Amino acid sequence: MDRPVVACVLAGGLGSRLYPASRRDRPKQLRSLVGERSLLARTMDRTAFADEQYVLTRESFADTVSEHAPQAGVLVEPAGKDTGPALVYAAWRLRKQFDTEPVLICLPSDHYVADDAAFATRLERAAEIAVETGGLVTVGVEPTRPSPGYGYVVPTDGLEADTDDYAAVTQFTEKPDREHARELIDAGAYWNVGVFAWKPSALLAAARNSPLAPLVESLAAGDPRGGFEAVEASSVDYAIIERATNVFVTPLSVGWDDLGTWDAVGRILERAGDESNDVVAGRVLAIDATGNVVAAPDAHVSLLEVDDLIVTAFGNRLLIAPRDASQRVRDVVDRLRHRDAF
Repeated sequence: MDRPVVACVLAGGLGSRLYPASRRDRPKQLRSLVGERSLLARTMDRTAFADEQYVLTRESFADTVSEHAPQAGVLVEPAGKDTGPALVYAAWRLRKQFDTEPVLICLPSDHYVADDAAFATRLERAAEIAVETGGLVTVGVEPTRPSPGYGYVVPTDGLEADTDDYAAVTQFTEKPDREHARELIDAGAYWNVGVFAWKPSALLAAARNSPLAPLVESLAAGDPRGGFEAVEASSVDYAIIERATNVFVTPLSVGWDDLGTWDAVGRILERAGDESNDVVAGRVLAIDATGNVVAAPDAHVSLLEVDDLIVTAFGNRLLIAPRDASQRVRDVVDRLRHRDAF
């Protein structure tokens, strides 16, 4: 390719649904929840093919991020306002870093990928498509179940992960109910997993026709902080991608999961073994107990005649909840924030 490929890894979130492992001063991307290396370090490994790597994070995480990604540059966003403002800011900053406009590969730091080599190959191809089309490219993961927790992207024509390269996007649907998700999958939809490729100029042009236009104007005037103050928090999907006309999807068919909940962490551990309970950390005695997710690195946990629970203990914080309520852990964190106890 005649321009640099730059990996931009998003690592500024708090990961509230993985409380109490994820806290204000130690978010999930800096934890080793699956394997021995942190989620951020593993993400940096699978983007090592890029010419340069950057991590986009908040100021309070910057020093610790450098410990987990010493090879990467660190971009500090002026404020935490979700992925929309963050990625517009990164595009503006990184376009100025290079003599030739780069192509950016933007991805979260908290995903599980079963085949790093296949993932890297697809990201490299996504970068090429972004240059070929001049558009915004999303990597669509082939669904394995009708999950209501993910967004869905429908290509204009049939798109086979094993044979087709990419297609234009005709529809985005964010977190449908289970029945609608099943209908979308039957219609050929892919999971929209927040992995993108684009030239900075393409994203900035699309942002000028979006609710983030005030941010683009302020960045052009050299006032990033004022630009962040002028816009609401919003995801890049909602603010830009779903409104743009030049959006393409390229398919990925490897094992993937968003490690955003304890249930998701349990799913990954289930793939790795055949234990009746999924132990992230700690020592567990289980008697007539199955399907529980246990994360208690400094404790011994005894389970007796209980099924499908989340049992987590980090420091002086303990959380016990039904496994199917893993999305609602965020409600706990919201209450704790009101008490300044997160």
